[in-house]
Amino acid sequence: MAEDAEAAAERGGGGDSGVGACERGVAPIKAQYRTTKEQFHQYLDADKPEDVCQETPAGDPDGSDPAEPKAKRIRLEDGQENGKTEEPPEPPEPPEQRQVPKRARGQNKSRPHMKPTHYDKERLCPSLLQESATCAFGDRCRFLHDVGRYLETKPADLGPRCVLFDTFGRCPYSVTCRFARAHLGPEGQNLVQEEVVARCADLPPVRNGLNRTLQQQLRKRQVCFERAEEALRRLTQGPMPIPETSVATVTLEQISCHAQLDTAGGASTPHGSPVSTCGPLTDEDVIRLRPCEKKRLDISGKLYLAPLTTCGNLPFRRICKRFGADVTCGEMAVCTNLLQGQMSEWALLKRHPCEDIFGVQLEGAFPDTMTKCAELLNRTIDVDFVDINVGCPIDLVYKKGGGCALMNRSAKFQQIVRGVNEVLDVPLTVKMRTGVQERVSLAHRLLPELRDWGVALVTLHGRSREQRYTRLADWPYIEQCAKVASPMPLFGNGDILSFEDANCAMQTGVAGVMIARGALLKPWLFTEIKEQRHWDISSSERLDILRDFTHYGLEHWGSDTQGVERTRRFLLEWLSFLCRYVPVGLLERLPQRINERPPCYLGRDHLETLMASQQATDWIRISEMLLGPVPPGFTFLPKHKASAYK
Repeated sequence: MAEDAEAAAERGGGGDSGVGACERGVAPIKAQYRTTKEQFHQYLDADKPEDVCQETPAGDPDGSDPAEPKAKRIRLEDGQENGKTEEPPEPPEPPEQRQVPKRARGQNKSRPHMKPTHYDKERLCPSLLQESATCAFGDRCRFLHDVGRYLETKPADLGPRCVLFDTFGRCPYSVTCRFARAHLGPEGQNLVQEEVVARCADLPPVRNGLNRTLQQQLRKRQVCFERAEEALRRLTQGPMPIPETSVATVTLEQISCHAQLDTAGGASTPHGSPVSTCGPLTDEDVIRLRPCEKKRLDISGKLYLAPLTTCGNLPFRRICKRFGADVTCGEMAVCTNLLQGQMSEWALLKRHPCEDIFGVQLEGAFPDTMTKCAELLNRTIDVDFVDINVGCPIDLVYKKGGGCALMNRSAKFQQIVRGVNEVLDVPLTVKMRTGVQERVSLAHRLLPELRDWGVALVTLHGRSREQRYTRLADWPYIEQCAKVASPMPLFGNGDILSFEDANCAMQTGVAGVMIARGALLKPWLFTEIKEQRHWDISSSERLDILRDFTHYGLEHWGSDTQGVERTRRFLLEWLSFLCRYVPVGLLERLPQRINERPPCYLGRDHLETLMASQQATDWIRISEMLLGPVPPGFTFLPKHKASAYK
């Protein structure tokens, strides 16, 4: 009988309570909290307004079941490395009813998406928000110049307090701010808190913004990359003439000098190298650092927050810094877009003053663009290291020869690493996967070469490109690679969701751990690792974290309609990960594994239950608690599909 009961539990039999306590691949919830999907949604729908918004499921754009698709539940991890079990096969369907299953992987490429600019019917000209400023376009300006007319169409304010006004003493968005009543006087004038402004004057600003002069030079291709051209010429062992142009060119050293003169009144670059203020630099003028003179990167034993795509923006990094992240890195930036002066791409490089050890990550497929971009960043932004992305698995990057594809293009890979390393005054790091194919590992072959090419540190994600985020990370292979890479430090990455996971990872001999999805599921993971404890965080504390994120988002993206909706979009993307976290107090066994999908459960209060929902409509409800009602016709579908439970 005992064997029969155990077998029933293995098959997931849980009676009326919904999910079996011992079902493989499912987080073990205590019996008193388990429920069925129908009861879960009935509980949440009991107090949901009927016209809250258009329902958009989190799983499929066509409104199908929001839970993980069946294709993602075929193989469930049994808690052992590289182990897997398969569900019993279903009876075959008749030929006339059989359909080819749709592959559930990657991104929701056909998701509905409205740009924040579409939410404003009429936009006010920015010149009206700047004191003593006139519109440079005059009658040709496409924006509105009538403040009264703008206020007639402006949506209602979202709250009585403005984060920018309370934090900095002045809101630069004036009447366009969605919290304008907090800082508008009786005659519509924009109020200023002089004492707060004076107190904030000495605070360090957010760094690494794109200078308008540099942007214009990049767009007109007037920037001369002398160090990059010389490095590429030596790598190819042949002459590489600089193309002639009909317009005057300016060196990066000159641009950096003028930018520093405009902002700080000095004539030194961010790294302290002397610059020339007139004419192109000669070989005697350029000062190069030998490898032993470069800035050192000593982060062994520190907690490294991964450069997360979509959710790894500056507001999220500030949240993780609060909870103990030691090293942060900007989102993957495409080098060709940076060289074209795209403002949206340069925004990924911004650095908040709280980020004491900060790097940027570059993606590219060719030595010339990567080397030129590295020289550009070396002279114009303030970073502690530059990372090359050799781990991106998405098709858009891979098919162009970047990301994981560089692991199979050793000649180009070497030229990129050597070229970038030669023009940088800061250390160069590399983030890579085990290989491209699941059964063919390449990292252990490349690590000795990366060490010889001058790489300061390598981070290894214990999965191949084919695996994406399925199955468990191969930590035994990471341990093998750590020995091969020595004395070059190697960080390990994959499946760290608790301090026990981090402790086991450090026992493999790696210099440190990088945390990626674990930080998205619970950013307080850094605190748990440093304090060696499980934090049974309450739903109100989690809501406070989300509130802080929205405040940081309004500071970063603005408090007008565009800024509010951009903050909301990134908040919803983050909530698509946060819903996978299971509170510590509800678990039968600690800790939760990253490959265990959360079952349907009722939390200890309504908010905790709402945060466990995998319906996009419930994520929107949470966003409305913090950012007010969504615009009419608002829909949302997360960018990334969850494939962690396959």
